[in-house]
Amino acid sequence: MKRFRVLSFLVAAAVLMAGTLWLVQRLVEPKYDTGIVEGNLTAAYYQETTGHDVVFIGDCEVYETFSPIALWREYGIASYVRGTAQQLMWQSYAMLEDTLRHETPMVVVLGVIAMKYDQPQKEAYNRMTLDGMRWSKAKLDGIRASMLPEENLLDYMFPLLRYHSRWSSLTAADVRYLFSRPRQFHNGYYMRVDVKAATDFPPGKKLADYRFGSNAYAYLDRIAALCEEKGITLVLNRAPLLYPYWYPEWDAQMVQYAKDHGLQYYNFLAERDAIGLDFSTDTYDGGLHLNLAGVEKLSLRMGSILRDACGVPDRRSDPALAAVYAEKGAFYDAMARKQRDEIARYGHVLGYGPLQQGDAG
Repeated sequence: MKRFRVLSFLVAAAVLMAGTLWLVQRLVEPKYDTGIVEGNLTAAYYQETTGHDVVFIGDCEVYETFSPIALWREYGIASYVRGTAQQLMWQSYAMLEDTLRHETPMVVVLGVIAMKYDQPQKEAYNRMTLDGMRWSKAKLDGIRASMLPEENLLDYMFPLLRYHSRWSSLTAADVRYLFSRPRQFHNGYYMRVDVKAATDFPPGKKLADYRFGSNAYAYLDRIAALCEEKGITLVLNRAPLLYPYWYPEWDAQMVQYAKDHGLQYYNFLAERDAIGLDFSTDTYDGGLHLNLAGVEKLSLRMGSILRDACGVPDRRSDPALAAVYAEKGAFYDAMARKQRDEIARYGHVLGYGPLQQGDAG
């Protein structure tokens, strides 16, 4: 009996210590509640209560490019955008693996601009993609593939080691968002309604070698193989953004890859006139990303592809799902109104900060 009490005490103490460590780490981790809110994109997925026929994966080529609410309203397509800032190909693979732990969509739409990167880039972007992911082998493998030489696996496993210096700068917001984060996205879509017309971008600089790297190709192969294994239709896309420059040689490689693997590939940059995009009105940052007006135009085109070429069904006759999307749509409309009101009153949208210009969002 005494031995049982001792064991019970030790177990309770271990649980208490683990719980305290979890709370402390949650407290010091960056909250991304204002400014660069993209750091909350990964974790937001786990709040979903319904499945999705379509999942978008990639960087800003998906999360600032496609609107699941517009897809639902026009086509009845249930979708989610699992995009993050500068999501690299090995991180997209980890995101796909993580998604398959929760659901198996009919279609995965993958942004291909990240093929330009063959090696890890920046810890800050690694963190924005991986910190919010729930622990699994997919996350662990994604961390190992993403770490720069100066990074340490233990810092990802125990964020307190990485963020301990934030003790001196904690605010009331850190405590307020300890257990809950603000609702910021629309099935993974990052909304901006402001307008900043595009200026002329210089042509891309001549490269010594236009071939994508072997590491990027290896993970694209793994994504294609995993989709095939699970019976998922994989669609590749290049968003209609003016920057980063998309070389014809890069486009040709994606055309050939899609042909060799029996995939669909859409270069929406080449279709921007047919889509009706106007870069004097449909971008909020001079052509680097689309605003809501541009996103909804592109989403209409994407929806027709998903319906006609991929056979994604219209789910609007499902009353339970329709009710969920009605509430999502109300939040979507309310945020658009709020942003427009802020622009009228203050001249800009409040609470958002841009990523570094030139980085792939």
